[in-house]
Amino acid sequence: MTRVTSPSGVTGPKGGPRTGLRPETRRQKIVKALWICVWLFYLSAPVTDLVSGGHSLGARLLGGLGLAAFVAWYLVLVFRTARQTEVRRVLISVVALSVTATVLSLSLGREWLVLFVYVSIASGAALPGEISRFTVPGATALLALTAFAVPGGDQYLAGLLIPALMGGFAMVGIRAMIRTTMELREARATVAQLAANEERLRMARDLHDLLGHSLSLITLKSELAGRMLPARPDAAAQQVADIERVSRQALVDVREAVSGYRRPTLPGELAGARTALTAAGVLADLPAEPVEDLPEEVESVLAWALREAVTNVVRHSGAQRCTVRVELLQTLAGKRVELSVADDGGGGGAPVPGNGLTGLTERLEAVGGTLSAGPAGKRGFRLLARVPLGSGS
Repeated sequence: MTRVTSPSGVTGPKGGPRTGLRPETRRQKIVKALWICVWLFYLSAPVTDLVSGGHSLGARLLGGLGLAAFVAWYLVLVFRTARQTEVRRVLISVVALSVTATVLSLSLGREWLVLFVYVSIASGAALPGEISRFTVPGATALLALTAFAVPGGDQYLAGLLIPALMGGFAMVGIRAMIRTTMELREARATVAQLAANEERLRMARDLHDLLGHSLSLITLKSELAGRMLPARPDAAAQQVADIERVSRQALVDVREAVSGYRRPTLPGELAGARTALTAAGVLADLPAEPVEDLPEEVESVLAWALREAVTNVVRHSGAQRCTVRVELLQTLAGKRVELSVADDGGGGGAPVPGNGLTGLTERLEAVGGTLSAGPAGKRGFRLLARVPLGSGS
């Protein structure tokens, strides 16, 4: 007896009540039907027995009807013409196949024992793994019991026992493999979508921080140039030259941000902050030298925080003085670096969350840091960014 297996292991993504997915295109239906029907070749033994087995006409008619019903029921289970089938209905169908195979084998002889192989395969293909792991051995055990009850059936048992057991479990494995493959595809699509969302969020933060600072500086210098004309054309020309320089740098920054290569540095942002504050008429109190040897990710996020804070001072505060501090502190929890930007303007009160502060908070959280922003005394505003210099950085 040749080992019998079935290729029809298409299953639903969850393996629950949805026992399989129906082929959607005509080509898929034809290919699957032909592939399943190839394995019906092993029914040649009972068909031959019907034709030349020496049975009476009545036995042949009943045997033919029983075989036709068995094959139809088997194809319904394996091919899954219904889009959804309850597990209980599938179990009932498997029991009906088992009863049919038992009755036909006991009535017509040992050639019909091959039907139990199809029962095992159908249960492995149509039932969830937590159930089919019991039904496949059950169908195999029923095959063995029936073989001993049929005259000469024990001679066929060796050739049918392994195909029934291995064929059924092969279908269980194919079903689990296809279900896992579908879940992996869904997970991969979800990861790709999350990565795309994260990249869009990163681009939104970078463009906001880059263009917000540069455009604020361009606006200030344009206003200065306008006030200097026509009385001070040389000074106005200098402001226009600065506007051109800032615009070109902003274009370079945007291109580098889009390419994903740009990482702002504290020295560069401190120099830019001094230029922006001076242009706005704000006295800049900046550290002479920033903290050195900071991890690249930490320095980058603090540079973004400095840029956003200075941009807000220039835009909204109306301050006369802005103080920036970058300090390395030793605490009980370990080392940490703090960036503080405080002004004496009229921007006191609870901060209104916007794209800038939201983006900064997300950047700091990514390296284990925190952001706090609020009033500094009776007048003014203070932004404080803290980042631990440990495993989080």
